[in-house]
Amino acid sequence: MINDLLDGYREHIVDAHKQPLFLLLVGFVVSFVGIRFSVRMIRAQVRWWPGNITPGGLHIHHMVFGLGFLLVGGIGVFATNGGHPWIDWFGLCFGIGCGLVLDEFALILHLDDVYWSEQGRKSVDAVVLVLLGTAMLLTGYVPLGVVPGQSSPAGEGRWGLVAVISVNALVSVVALVKGKLWTGLLGIMVPGLAWVGAVRLARPGSPWARWRYPSRPRRMQRAIRRERRLHARADVARTWLFDLIAGAPDKVPAHHTATHRVAERMAARATAHLDVQHARALARRSARLADRRAAALAAARRPGGPAAVPPGGHPVAPEPERQALAHARRRTVRAGRQRVYAARPTAAETAEPYAPYRHPRLPHPQPRRQG
Repeated sequence: MINDLLDGYREHIVDAHKQPLFLLLVGFVVSFVGIRFSVRMIRAQVRWWPGNITPGGLHIHHMVFGLGFLLVGGIGVFATNGGHPWIDWFGLCFGIGCGLVLDEFALILHLDDVYWSEQGRKSVDAVVLVLLGTAMLLTGYVPLGVVPGQSSPAGEGRWGLVAVISVNALVSVVALVKGKLWTGLLGIMVPGLAWVGAVRLARPGSPWARWRYPSRPRRMQRAIRRERRLHARADVARTWLFDLIAGAPDKVPAHHTATHRVAERMAARATAHLDVQHARALARRSARLADRRAAALAAARRPGGPAAVPPGGHPVAPEPERQALAHARRRTVRAGRQRVYAARPTAAETAEPYAPYRHPRLPHPQPRRQG
């Protein structure tokens, strides 16, 4: 049994000069499975498993190490001119880098840490597509139906090859524009598969549906019914498979609306606390100013007192007090709070001290009735 496997490996891999590609695929699969196992252990908070790498409090994502492997593998191939056995080792190194980087493809796409959210599923999509494409290349499939050695470099064979490549490429693009991502990308390797996605109805949210279906409401309705009937079932199976591979995402992602509401509620409580503190300080200052105004009014009403009451009957605050009031108003406006003005007292209330500031959240005392 083992001898048969070794003979098949020599015949189909080594003799066919596919060992670098095979080692690339092995490194890709091993790195992806290993890093997924690691992050799931970290998420489960297993004590015996080492956690994230955070030197100095900075969380270093594993795509950083993947970029290092990619650079070593790519530069190493050019530096050694693709000679053996270096190309095999650099192919393995490049595959490890691909697995680590594509595992965080969604983070690179969104420029945000969406690893355990629903957007993080894009990483699994990218990994599966690259894995299938590499496996097809290893087993003998070639892009767009190009088969080396079956067409002559000149004459009708050359133009036939150009026609096959052009038609298959066009059909794959149509399938992608219709929203058939898997069918279009896999159709690049298997040309007949792209025809299935190009002929069928487009998905309702695809560019093709936005361009062509607004003037055809019946076709749009058919596409919506098909999306609900067929793709809903396929999404259930896909979700189960991806949960098995990469783990279930968080039920409430980092940018969910409920999370925003909780954050806004906490911010409102903190702001209310600051407003209460500010209101208390203004109340204390208002009490001091009211005492000074009352003293000035009493002194003005005494016979022979200073003329501190204008014809309107309101006491005039000294210059330092008016400057303090103006400074307090400017500071309130700069802080972003609502500016509140004091109402002038009536003639019956001139004997009562009044506060120049009235905070909207504090109850205002009712004036005493005269007589």
